[in-house]
Amino acid sequence: MVRLTFILLAAVLISALAVVSTNHRARKLVTEFEREQERMRALEIEWGQLQLEQSTWATHARIEQIARDRLGMHPPRNSQIISVAP
Repeated sequence: MVRLTFILLAAVLISALAVVSTNHRARKLVTEFEREQERMRALEIEWGQLQLEQSTWATHARIEQIARDRLGMHPPRNSQIISVAP
């Protein structure tokens, strides 16, 4: 009888430790999940800001201004345009 009691006590203790361990792991995973969700939201905000910045830098007027100022480019004169018929 004592042996059965000892075995049952050991089984209860092992089961209790398993429950505690599982709960602790679940809480850690939930915390990690929430942290990663926050990181995802931050990255989405940064992505939106980068897209806005890219669209600002790539506007036609800005590209044309840089081509004129830095590269010395200008639209061709009518005398420089040659039309080719197919």
